[in-house]
Amino acid sequence: MQVSVDGYKIDYNIKGDGEKYVIVLQGWGTRSGIYESIANSLCDRYKVVTFDLPGFGDSTEPREPWSVDDYADFFLKFVKELGISSATLLGHSYGGRIIIKLASRKQSDLNIEKLVLVDSAGIVNPKSFKTRMKIFRYKFLKRLSGLGIAKFFFGNTIEEWKKKQGSEDYRNSSPIMRACMVKAVNEDLRDLLPQVDRETLLIWGDKDTATPLSDGKLMEKLIPGAGLAVIPGAGHYSFLENPLLFERIINAFL
Repeated sequence: MQVSVDGYKIDYNIKGDGEKYVIVLQGWGTRSGIYESIANSLCDRYKVVTFDLPGFGDSTEPREPWSVDDYADFFLKFVKELGISSATLLGHSYGGRIIIKLASRKQSDLNIEKLVLVDSAGIVNPKSFKTRMKIFRYKFLKRLSGLGIAKFFFGNTIEEWKKKQGSEDYRNSSPIMRACMVKAVNEDLRDLLPQVDRETLLIWGDKDTATPLSDGKLMEKLIPGAGLAVIPGAGHYSFLENPLLFERIINAFL
């Protein structure tokens, strides 16, 4: 299905016949279809909404670089368009960032019942010396590539090197989505966590290297009343890597 919100075409799907809603907010660079197993595990009791954010899947890309707050604002317009006034929110990775923004706001048109944060982003950890040097080297060579003399001496070597830098998500994104990603990854949300006053379940893979388990433990500490469930042996996509355990955990919570 598709709906138009603020001129953006948004792909979405609703599965289930329950009276209450669970809305899934996706991780960066994913398509909503990978969350079908979550929808299948909940659709006997809930209406489960999966959708592609602007710039994700086949949904229209933002016209300019958006911050996490911009995505949160758009999400509220999206659920209003669908006629949803109350829901439990489940966010994976980047989707967790959006949920933290929404749940920490004092007022909202959406009644948020419960939260499920899965391998959530939102914590910015201090950069190691190695990482700081890598960033310095990248910025230096990027400036150097803008000089005509650099092309004379190095040809296309620097440009080819630039294309290989950054995460796979960053390299595979359009220029606008790259700018959106940079805005997100540089914003630390830990100061908002104590303001999240909804019952919150954190689900984490203990082998997650994108958002390490230490982030989940910090969120558990800072979000009042939050509980953390760890899935052994799973990485950043814990819901795909051990779907049976994930289903048992989330069903017990909801």
